[in-house]
Amino acid sequence: MVDVKYAPAPSEPPPSDPPPSYTTASAQPTPSTIGGTLPSRGPPIPRPPLPLELPALTMLRGKRVVLASASPRRKQLLAQIGLTQLDTIPSPLPEDLPHTLAPFEYVLQTATRKAQAVYAQEINNEAKGEPALVLAADTVVVSASGMILEKPRSEREHVGMLRRLRDGDTVGGVGGGGLGVGGGITGAIGGAIGGLGEDGGVTVAVMRPLESLREPGYAMETIVEETAVKFDQAVTDDLITAYVKTREGADKAGGYGIQGTGSILIEKIDGSYDNVVGLPLRATLQLIEKVMTHDEEEEDEAAAGVYDDGEDD
Repeated sequence: MVDVKYAPAPSEPPPSDPPPSYTTASAQPTPSTIGGTLPSRGPPIPRPPLPLELPALTMLRGKRVVLASASPRRKQLLAQIGLTQLDTIPSPLPEDLPHTLAPFEYVLQTATRKAQAVYAQEINNEAKGEPALVLAADTVVVSASGMILEKPRSEREHVGMLRRLRDGDTVGGVGGGGLGVGGGITGAIGGAIGGLGEDGGVTVAVMRPLESLREPGYAMETIVEETAVKFDQAVTDDLITAYVKTREGADKAGGYGIQGTGSILIEKIDGSYDNVVGLPLRATLQLIEKVMTHDEEEEDEAAAGVYDDGEDD
C-alpha cells in the first residue's frame, strides 16, 4: 500500500525498447552549443549501466525503502542494485546484547531488533507513509578465542584489536591471523554470517508490511553468509599504529576497512568481498526477491491445511 503523502524522487521508467547496442552504449555524447559542436576535454565520462530489470526491484520503484543504518558503505552497495532512493533512518536501539551469546545469535538478534524497531517507528508515519521495505544490518568480528570485537572505543583498544587479529590462529589448525565476517538481511528478510578463523558477522534484516491483517503484520526471512578474512602476520606494530592514527577503522567492527587503507593489513579473504565491506550484496538481493514475492495466500492455506490433494472427499 502506498501512502499518497509520500512523494519519492521520480525514478527512471523501465525502458520499453531493447537496450542499446554495445557500440552505441560505448559511444560518448559530444557537448554542443547553439553555435556548433565543441571538442570534448579530458577522458570521456562512462555511461551508467541500465537498471536491473528484476520483478522485486521493479516493485520497489517509486516506493519508500528504509535503510535502518547510518553506514555510507551499505548505502553505496545497495545503489549498485538500483536502490538509490533510500530513506536513511538509523535504529535508536542500543547495541547492548550480552556478549555471552554465540556470535551468530548476537549479530542476528541485533540486526533483527534494529529492523523491527525502525519498522514499528515508521509503519504509521503519516508524513512519509508506510515503508515498502525496511533493511537493517549489523557487523561484529570475533577473535579466534571467541571474543566479540565491535567498534574500538579508544586508540589503545584499537591497536590491541588489530594485533589480536594479526596474531590469532585460524580454525582448523591453519596458522596465521584471520577473522570471519558474516552478513545477513532482516526486515522481511534477515540473515547472519559466521566467519572462519577469527569470526565476524554481518546480519542484514529486511521487512515488508503485509496487506492482510495476519500477525505479525510483516514478512521476514533470514539468511546466513560467511566470509573468512586472513590478516598478514608480517604486518608490524608500527604499521598497525600508523593505520590506527588514520582513524579509518574507528567506526568499523574489527577496527579496519578492507575497502580502504585497511586492505594493506589483509593477506587474503575466502568468500564475499562486499560482505566484509558491510553488506553481502548477492544474498541481500536474494532476500529482497524472496520477501517481495512472499505469497500470503499460500501461507494462509498451508496454515489452514486446505491444500487440494487432487482426491475426492
